[in-house]
Amino acid sequence: MLRKYVRKLVHWTEKKNRQHSLVPTTPFITDEKFPWAGHVEARWEDIRAELDAVLSYRDHLPNFQDISQAQRVLTQDDQWKTFVFYGYGFKSADNLKRCPKTAEALAGIPGLTTAFFSVFGPGKRLPVHRGPYNGVLRYHLALKIPEPAESCGIEVGGETRHWREGEGMFFDDTYPHAAWNETEEDRVVLFLDVVRPVRFPYGILNRLVIRVISQSPFIKNARRNQEAWEERFEQLRAGQG
Repeated sequence: MLRKYVRKLVHWTEKKNRQHSLVPTTPFITDEKFPWAGHVEARWEDIRAELDAVLSYRDHLPNFQDISQAQRVLTQDDQWKTFVFYGYGFKSADNLKRCPKTAEALAGIPGLTTAFFSVFGPGKRLPVHRGPYNGVLRYHLALKIPEPAESCGIEVGGETRHWREGEGMFFDDTYPHAAWNETEEDRVVLFLDVVRPVRFPYGILNRLVIRVISQSPFIKNARRNQEAWEERFEQLRAGQG
């Protein structure tokens, strides 16, 4: 009964988010309402340097579906790796400590709900899918894009874009979208979700729904999986020390 009520609330709030959004409700969105994006992009080389250190443990990074089990409908191989900083109300203090420049950049982002390094392995392709809730917007900062760059891309709502190192893009992941890496190297972006700006009073409702989502079994389970991986990873690093 409660789940049915929550689904209805989310559906109704999504409708209000579209009607009262302070940014366009198009597949891709410009960054004019997000001045922090330029500051993050200006620091991309520092973030990339910390990513390179993380990638020295690439094979030990968790698969996305091992953290978020809901992703198993999209991916079941070991070609989508993650390194999580934030996720709907929880944060990885250890991972933030390992990447202090990245942590500093993330601290200046208002409305941040999710942040992680997203590693697409060679040949990885995600099928068309839809995000669960339009109250957040997605941002990718391209950190490691192999050549030819045109072989790495994302299609959102029928529009195709290609990542360029040091550049960011915003999009609405509730449009049907797919992504691919047709090169022989890893493609890595800093993957963020931020709260969609919505006109008062519906912006308050949007944040309330996000808070409800953060308390869902789906998010709590992901947090447990992340904490378990961090414990194993720390043991691995201690054993190598």
